[in-house]
Parts: sequence; structure tokens; C-alpha cells
Amino acid sequence: MALLHVLQFPDPLLRKKARSVVNVDDNVRKIVDDMFETMYEQVGVGLAAIQVNIQQRIIVMDVSENRSQPYCFINPEIIIREGVQYETEGCLSFPGVFDKVERAAKIRVKALDKEGKSFELDAEDILSICIQHEIDHLDGILFVDHLSRVKQERARKKLEKMRRKEY
Repeated sequence: MALLHVLQFPDPLLRKKARSVVNVDDNVRKIVDDMFETMYEQVGVGLAAIQVNIQQRIIVMDVSENRSQPYCFINPEIIIREGVQYETEGCLSFPGVFDKVERAAKIRVKALDKEGKSFELDAEDILSICIQHEIDHLDGILFVDHLSRVKQERARKKLEKMRRKEY
């Protein structure tokens, strides 16, 4: 396995739309394994392939406290959305930036697993939020796109300030 480089905003590659995975093979499974390793190393709960400059519709996540419930979604598609929830989100591509985002409260997602088998999953709470957040990444949508212009500008300035401190 290998650690992958997580793209940081404002990298324009984060705005690309991912392509569907045509065949779940050993190469895709290696990407999934590398994404899990990277996500755990970065102490994240979800990661989209687009965030590591892989233009494929793959997301991994684990929202459990003890990292014991890994999920892999290949070619994920939300087929049912119900209700509304507002929760604070963050993102590995926006280190240190957190804000409340409106999402569906409950969803049903359809995807392929790491072996290429089709499945559906009903999700709510943080799992629902994470799935929606990561699918947005696959479509070139960032969580700050859900915020007001004022909050977007505040997030951009915070990231710029953090980068200046690093150098």
C-alpha cells in the first residue's frame, strides 16, 4: 500500500468530474487500499478518489470511533433522499475549515463494492453526511460550495493564512 497526496483547495483538479469505473479489477482494489491507508493516516472519515488526483468514481470512508467499519463505494449513486439535516463538516482538502452544511437526513445509495458486487445501503446521521460529501467531490462540488459567499471567502482567507504560516 502507498500513501497518496491529498489535493488542497484551491487546486483546480478538485473541480474535475470523476469518470465511472468500467471494471473493478486488481488496479481498482489497490487504489481502494491506498485510499484507505491515506484516509486513516490523515485522520479523515472519508476520501474521494478525485481528492488524490484519481479521476475515478471511488470513495472510501469509515465513520466509526475505532476504525472498524470501512466502506468502499465504486460508482456511487444516491437513489433516495429524505429530510434535511444541518451538521458541521470539514474536509481533508480544506484543513482547519469547518462549517454547517445542509444535507439530506436519510439517503439510500447504490454502488459497487471492492469486489465489483452491486449493493444498496440506507444511511443516516454522519454516514449519510459523509456519503453525500464524498459524492459531491466526485462531481467537482466542494463542501464550501454549499456555504454563503461570505463564508466561502472566510474559508479561503483562513487557508491562505495557514499556508503563509507553513512557509
